[in-house]
Amino acid sequence: MLPTPTLIAYLQLCHRKLWLHAHHIRMEHSSELVAEGRWIHESTYSNRRSRFREVNLGHAKIDFFDPQTRTVHETKKSDKNEAAHIAQLKYYLWSLEQIGMREVRGILEYPRLRKKHELSLDDADRQEIPQWVAAVEGIVAMEECPERLPKAKCRACSFRDFCWVEEE
Repeated sequence: MLPTPTLIAYLQLCHRKLWLHAHHIRMEHSSELVAEGRWIHESTYSNRRSRFREVNLGHAKIDFFDPQTRTVHETKKSDKNEAAHIAQLKYYLWSLEQIGMREVRGILEYPRLRKKHELSLDDADRQEIPQWVAAVEGIVAMEECPERLPKAKCRACSFRDFCWVEEE
């Protein structure tokens, strides 16, 4: 089974967060930042639900896909973790290619920043993404949770209290 796009994004951010999430330890429900991001995702571009389609690939659910232009739209609150957002969107594009859809592209949108990035896959991405999949599988298979990152990198993470409870 292929990893979820969330796990691909977490691979770019924190292996500990990836492992915890994959082992059903979730902290997002208590995070105000996650709730704010969800609100932005749901309230921005409100006319999309009627124009675009949801695509369920089993391991991934694309909320906003324009079948006419073959474009995946991904909305994020902030560009702070942009490398993870790009990886997640490229993984969506790669996943669509794996089921035979060609010439797909993505648009990464940061509505608060009024910023957009258009993305497509190149040959380097097509070689790198299977390595991400293998890396996620390796981390998930670990018997013990990976080490935590330095505390300064955890400032806005929903797992911060979980990882640093004895330090507070």
